[in-house]
Parts: sequence; C-alpha cells; structure tokens
Amino acid sequence: MTDPYNSSSAYAPSPTTGPYLSDAMVTTAMELPGYRIRRNLGMVRGITVRSRSIVGNFLGGLQSLFGGNITIYTELCEQARDETYRDMLQHARHLGANAIIAVRYDATDVMAGLTEVLCYGTAVVVEPTDHCS
Repeated sequence: MTDPYNSSSAYAPSPTTGPYLSDAMVTTAMELPGYRIRRNLGMVRGITVRSRSIVGNFLGGLQSLFGGNITIYTELCEQARDETYRDMLQHARHLGANAIIAVRYDATDVMAGLTEVLCYGTAVVVEPTDHCS
C-alpha cells in the first residue's frame, strides 16, 4: 500500500496550472500575495515522532549545566521540523497543489522522551493575479 503523505511522485505543473510548489509558494498567511486561489485541495500534513537518545540526553544535560542554547536539542527540533515540512510539501504535490497557505507547526509529548511534531496547512492551486508578466 502506498503512503500518500510520503509518496515519491512529484507534481510537475503544466504552464496553465501556474508555478511549481516550492518554498516560496508556502506561507503562514491566509493568502499568497500576487496570486489568486483557484481551488482548495484541503488540508495537508507531515508528521514525525522523535525520541531523544541516551547519549543526547547526557550531552544535553551537560550543556544545561553551563546555560545558554542547548544545541543538541535545537538540532533535534530543527531536524524534526524540516522532516515534517518536507513531508507536507510531498503530500501537497501528490494532490496537485502549487501552493500551501495557513501553515502551522504543532508539537506534543507522546510520552517521556517521545515528541510528535506536526506541520500542516491548506493545499491550494493558485494563479498569478497579473497575467501580463
């Protein structure tokens, strides 16, 4: 069974469907300046559950003794966010979207040492508002 959220199929838009879904076509806003929403394809998401390793907890504990940014946890969080963001993009491409609006992140502790990270938004098909460019 194929997983629609992590499908390897890439969306290649035709000239009539507008721009390709890239990072520039993803926003936390409810609209994308310079574009008109032609179709709403629904919610898309990426999800991952991460755990901290014993070594990571030990190194993080040592860093916390000295205060400041605990880089090992910062890197773990950034990797989880990036993974869920990329999965969300893949889900949107699978649906045929060329933009994602209203993007949000959420994180929840599943249990001690396990954190769920979710990235979600609304997949849309947009077209430029200025057809002369």
